[in-house]
Amino acid sequence: MMMKRLIFLLMLSPFVSSPVSADEDFISHYEYGQMLYSYPRGVSCTECHGEAGEGKVIAEFRDIHGKEQITGPDIRQKTLDEMIQALNGYHDIMPRYYLTDEEIKAIHDFLKEKTKRINAARK
Repeated sequence: MMMKRLIFLLMLSPFVSSPVSADEDFISHYEYGQMLYSYPRGVSCTECHGEAGEGKVIAEFRDIHGKEQITGPDIRQKTLDEMIQALNGYHDIMPRYYLTDEEIKAIHDFLKEKTKRINAARK
């Protein structure tokens, strides 16, 4: 019985990859930030802030003052500290996500890199 297990393990070994080292990640920091921005806990950030944080009209309506809009602001120029403060605070419209500072940093870095890539593609 022991010999059969050993043979099986030897046959299986070429198909089993080596363990991931501490320097390797399953996804990149950029992909992690993108995932968090696109699919945080609750409503996607893209719904109000756009695909790259550029801001977006959420809703338009008419009231006694005429045509009004509710907009998600442009967050591309926000510092990390401003984003941490905003995401940890309470807002009239924006849901509370309960993200860690590390998760907020990943979103912040993703938006900076995405903006850089968009600007480079325009040149």
